[in-house]
Amino acid sequence: MLEAIGLSQQDETVYGALVRRTQATIAELVQDCHLPESGVRRALRTLAGLGLATRSAARPFRYVAVSPDSGLEAVLREHEAGLQDVRLHIRTLMEMYRAGTRFAHPGELIEVISGRDEVIHRWVRMQQETHAQMRGFDRPPYAAPQGHTESNHVELALLQRGVRYRVIYDKSALELPGWLDDVTAGVRQGEQARIAEVPMKLAISDDRLAMLPLLRSGDDTVTASYLIHPSPLLDALVALFEVTWERAVPVRLGALDTEDLSAEETRLLALLASGATDKAAGRALGWSERTVQRHVTKLMSRVGARTRFQIAMEATRRGWI
Repeated sequence: MLEAIGLSQQDETVYGALVRRTQATIAELVQDCHLPESGVRRALRTLAGLGLATRSAARPFRYVAVSPDSGLEAVLREHEAGLQDVRLHIRTLMEMYRAGTRFAHPGELIEVISGRDEVIHRWVRMQQETHAQMRGFDRPPYAAPQGHTESNHVELALLQRGVRYRVIYDKSALELPGWLDDVTAGVRQGEQARIAEVPMKLAISDDRLAMLPLLRSGDDTVTASYLIHPSPLLDALVALFEVTWERAVPVRLGALDTEDLSAEETRLLALLASGATDKAAGRALGWSERTVQRHVTKLMSRVGARTRFQIAMEATRRGWI
């Protein structure tokens, strides 16, 4: 049990016996532990070095157990400080590694992943190996057959674990059936979502790996992707994401459970606030453009607005978006 803080099985046996007695001579510990005297002496030197035991000045020498809560806590704190130093050193080593791989083996900086199943597998694995944050451009088509009709369960699990997700959705995604429900589930768990016109599909895991689907005009599914390892290209993709993020429109879902709005009005307002046109909102909700316009007119009348901009202003004031 205590091997994690540097104690061998023999050290732990002697420590347990000493704790039970609170203080003991070497002879008593030899008898209790059924170990040779040389082994007990080595264990006691280790325990004293870690601050878990002290030796009395009176003869015969007696060893006294330090209270386990304070003694072991002190050892744990020392180990945690050491682990933090190791983490900092890992970062330094990673910087050196990245600097070296950029030029030593340029042919290994980009992998090509082929096959829809392999693309999905690497996409899931890349997320699961993310420590701090995932960033991405989201637009059709998708490798997963369900597209946005089902939530990304890997993302939801990682959000609960504290991994940050920042996603910029292309305006074309607003028209997809299930998009609003999917994004709502993510945002409620902590996803940060924005809308813009994005040039491609892209996913970036921390600052260590990017996935760039390989698509040709007319493709309706993702069957191949580039994996970009630390390199100037990866740096450029990260910079592109950050610039686009600053210019993108936040997805505003607001008080989705408010009693002031019907479920239909809530969904429509969320889409309109995200920049959806009547046509796009209609496709997302399964309505005709005329139905969308009728609901918009109804909202205008309800809040006393003459324009869509005024609807948005009043909806914001009331906490609807």
